[in-house]
Amino acid sequence: MAISKNYLKTKPVCKITFEVPSEAETLSVVGDFNNWDLQSTQLKKLKNGKFKGNINLEKGKQYEFKYVADGTNILMTNKQMPISLMIMPVLKMEY
Repeated sequence: MAISKNYLKTKPVCKITFEVPSEAETLSVVGDFNNWDLQSTQLKKLKNGKFKGNINLEKGKQYEFKYVADGTNILMTNKQMPISLMIMPVLKMEY
């Protein structure tokens, strides 16, 4: 699972790109940034089998999220906890 961050110079947001390998038919990112809504942030399935998608998040905040496969299966970290993503004004990521 890859997460990349691109801090926009002209706006107080960070463009987050999710890229997740999965055998699922559908994959969503749910978190406190979209009220844990399965329909809000659905990733697009690529020909190579990975899912990819982007969202813009406000800098200076911390967000928790999970990946949801096929609407029911929650893909978690090996700690079995939601992933925490810190969006800082400088390049920094914490899980």
